[in-house]
Amino acid sequence: MKLITCEKLRVGYDNKTVLKNVNLTIEAGDFIGIFGANGSGKSTLIKTLVKLLPPLSGKIKYDPSVKHSAIGYLPQEIKANPDFPATAYEVVISGCVNRLGLRAIYNKEERNLAIRYMTILGIDDLRNKSFKELSGGERQKVLLARALVSCEKILFLDEPFNALDERTREQLYRTLSEINKLYGVSIVMISHDNETTIKYVNRIIEIDGTIKFDGTPKEYLKKEGAVNVSNMA
Repeated sequence: MKLITCEKLRVGYDNKTVLKNVNLTIEAGDFIGIFGANGSGKSTLIKTLVKLLPPLSGKIKYDPSVKHSAIGYLPQEIKANPDFPATAYEVVISGCVNRLGLRAIYNKEERNLAIRYMTILGIDDLRNKSFKELSGGERQKVLLARALVSCEKILFLDEPFNALDERTREQLYRTLSEINKLYGVSIVMISHDNETTIKYVNRIIEIDGTIKFDGTPKEYLKKEGAVNVSNMA
């Protein structure tokens, strides 16, 4: 099922074009890695798809199932005050705020969802710990859990693991892959860690002012002249 469809999309800011002639679809079950040099338009594209920036021209079509609460987003720069007086659990469940409607409190399903993703990410033991007391890696996992509970269909991630060590990055890639497969959450992730990303995603988009490549990891490696394509799914 096509969740998002872009047709002749042109994106940018202050009327300055950074990416043009974008024709792509995001399908249910996709785990997409977006590659490209700094300034190629990766972050601008994602901000446009999550409706933080208006498109300069072209069309973006959303499936009726893709409501505001169906999209999660973890930006490259996190605007989270480490001194905010909240527990890790309170930060995570705040991702459900768009589902509240006229309700004043979270329901059982939303509370269980927060606990589920904290457990999956291995931070359930931090549930009652103050956010400001967490390490940088723990905070990033908490914010990732918050992004996951905020989405029902699609999760957009903008270089989410840059500040983490290699072992933690690999662990989180595996976790995202499992979430993608088990819960059907489509994931679109910008990354400069091409080598690790290729091992877990099922689709790669490379951009540089426009889309230069859109295909499978195996096809991408062949294009790049890599020899080790036999281990790709």
